[in-house]
Amino acid sequence: MRRISSMRISPAVVKAVVSLLFLGFAVVASASEGGGGGHGGAAQMKDFMWRCIDFAALVLIIVWAIKKADMKKSLADRRSGIEKALKEAEEARAGAERKFAEYNTKLAQANKDIEELQANIRREGLAEKERIIAEAKAGAAKISEQARAAADQEVLKARAELRREAAHLAVQLAEGTLKEKIEKNDQDRLVGEYLTKVVNLK
Repeated sequence: MRRISSMRISPAVVKAVVSLLFLGFAVVASASEGGGGGHGGAAQMKDFMWRCIDFAALVLIIVWAIKKADMKKSLADRRSGIEKALKEAEEARAGAERKFAEYNTKLAQANKDIEELQANIRREGLAEKERIIAEAKAGAAKISEQARAAADQEVLKARAELRREAAHLAVQLAEGTLKEKIEKNDQDRLVGEYLTKVVNLK
């Protein structure tokens, strides 16, 4: 009875069953009031009333059975829909997990690539720094060597100049000394000897 009462029966069916019941009661009531049929007529009407009640109960049972069959179908359809939705949700969850794992892998690879790039930049920076320092040292050594060579040249030039000056001064001093020591007669004698040697050579 609880299942029957919980079923949703169409209002039109309910109205039809109620109408049949009222019609049966009305016929029975009119037959009872008329009394023309006697005892046999009352029994027939009572039998007709019970037939109407049986018919109404049969109609209700048929409607309930149809509704139950529809309910089973709807429950099966709903169960199938729920299973389909669960399957789709499971597939979506699996897809999301795959995407998440894929993005995690890509993120880890990107972090690794960034670390390698930073390490390469640091190595290249250190190598460039060492190269610049080496070039600076080589340039400084070259400049120092050039300065040393220029200084040596200047020293040699200054020494040569000093030698020339010293030789010039020595000649001047020697001339002065000779002039002071050689007298007029000595000069004539030296000139004469020189001329004699020249004549003899001829």
